[in-house]
Amino acid sequence: MQSSKKIIVLGHFGVGKTSLIRRFVSDTFSDNYKVTIGVHITKKVVEIKAGDSMSLILWDLEGTDDINAVRQSYLLGTHGAVFVFDVSRPSTFQNIQKDLKIVSERISQVPLMVVGNKCDLVDLQELKQVLTENHIEADFITSAKTGTDVNLLFMKLATLLSHNA
Repeated sequence: MQSSKKIIVLGHFGVGKTSLIRRFVSDTFSDNYKVTIGVHITKKVVEIKAGDSMSLILWDLEGTDDINAVRQSYLLGTHGAVFVFDVSRPSTFQNIQKDLKIVSERISQVPLMVVGNKCDLVDLQELKQVLTENHIEADFITSAKTGTDVNLLFMKLATLLSHNA
């Protein structure tokens, strides 16, 4: 049996949303940065357990420094969300509590994963200290470049969605 779930991937400009999706869907990475304008939709079918698969419809939302600027129409029908910040750029997580509050209010009742991306660019011990000092609880620390925990992130979300079905 196969279900279909809409997942939005959002965050500030240049945090690696598109790269995370590309790594998950096609296991590739490119250093060529192209700005997402509007939304880009990709699909990947994953197996949850033997005989059960899920079609993940991944909505790659354009980056914005003001989460309030995300169009409400993009959020309609969302089953799950991934909020991405860049662990090497403090400006993408300095206001993360406020950003997450806005996201949670706009799409309540859906699983929300908080992801620190680009861990290949920082020292992990220093990163842990920065996250602790800023009271940030990331569900995953990933690298789209190396693939670190990217599949784990999306499979965890798919599993959560299968239990909420």
